[in-house]
Amino acid sequence: MAIEVNGRTIATTDTGYLENHSDWDEDVARKLAEIEGIELTDKHWDVINYLRDEYINNGQNQPMERVVLKDMGKMWGTKPTSKDLYLLFPLAPTKQGTKIAGLPAVKRKGGY
Repeated sequence: MAIEVNGRTIATTDTGYLENHSDWDEDVARKLAEIEGIELTDKHWDVINYLRDEYINNGQNQPMERVVLKDMGKMWGTKPTSKDLYLLFPLAPTKQGTKIAGLPAVKRKGGY
């Protein structure tokens, strides 16, 4: 599979994840979000950028949901709930968020 973004063809897996995370940029994220039916807000970008930072700068770490909740709470100054993250990414924050962030699919079971 592939997506078209600004005249570029970006390779994706059969499930819609980027084959190469370095192909990602914000326009690619917007296209992936559009495919997922999500309109990105500042909070979406916070999660997306956090997931990318963890993966790229922290040994390809793909944090579980409770860690994302804790770290978003620090960033946002409030304590978000799982429901808050699922309102942003209805098909699982750590999976759908990871897809839009252009990162490989999370392999672990569960998400909390």
